[in-house]
Amino acid sequence: MEHSHRYRAYPSDEVAAAAEHQLNVHRQLYNHVRWDYENSPENDKPSEYDQNNKLPKWKSEWPVFADTYSKAAQATVARFHRNLSNLRRKKEKGYNVGRLKRQAPSDYRSVTYNQSGFDLDDKRGRDRFAYVRFSKVGWMKICHSRPIPEHATIKEATFKKERTGEWFVTFSLETDEEHVPEKPDVDSLDTSNSVGINLGILNYIHTSDGKTVDWLDLEDEYERLHREQRKLSRKEHGSNNYEKQRRKVAKANRRIRRKVLDYQHKLTTWLVKEYDAVFVEDWNASGRWERSKQAGCCMATVHYAPRV
Repeated sequence: MEHSHRYRAYPSDEVAAAAEHQLNVHRQLYNHVRWDYENSPENDKPSEYDQNNKLPKWKSEWPVFADTYSKAAQATVARFHRNLSNLRRKKEKGYNVGRLKRQAPSDYRSVTYNQSGFDLDDKRGRDRFAYVRFSKVGWMKICHSRPIPEHATIKEATFKKERTGEWFVTFSLETDEEHVPEKPDVDSLDTSNSVGINLGILNYIHTSDGKTVDWLDLEDEYERLHREQRKLSRKEHGSNNYEKQRRKVAKANRRIRRKVLDYQHKLTTWLVKEYDAVFVEDWNASGRWERSKQAGCCMATVHYAPRV
């Protein structure tokens, strides 16, 4: 089973500068991978394997690419081809899609190290804090709010700079199947204390026992966001004041996102504690999904929720 742990990071000024340099170099590498793919013959487009083999040549021709760690550079190539695959799947489903765009500095905000190039030291420093070393970057302090599970293996490590200026480190974990709790069989469930839930329109959800959950009220938060956006539109693009106001807009967006996630978490926690089995509809609710997004909420996944 694959899952991830995300931690807030507090890099020093020196480490933050090195991390931002790596972000810029990997952004340029991503754009070069895209350029190489777009300018190849239509009947001879390079695969991810082909472009990984080109990395040594690119590093010799463009010394800036030599600043990257090899596994991280391969992960950047894999990111492009993963985005390309997602674009193809959308096109196959009938969506009107274009081509992958060139990444601007404001768009490319994370670097992934696959399998190697990073180390986690959870013994260093005070309680609740640990350090992660990224190759070409240095040691980055993180708030170690929860330990890595004993039976989990770290497959990837990613550092990211959010639009608010905050740094985060994410570990992609893989747990052996023998240590993953088995999903109970539907026939074995005791349905005497079960409930069915339905995504509503006037209300967030309705339960089969007559309970309703209201939509999350985000009117004040959206009003604050729109006010900060109006202020941003009056700033000179690229100025220091523009950058300060841009961060305020990002923080307003972050506040909304966190409120939604907190609301969903509290709701799903209540459901799994209140009932032994939770059943949800197995149908396409794309229309209602759009309605829920406009209201600032979306349907959350309930763990161990059999579908009927």
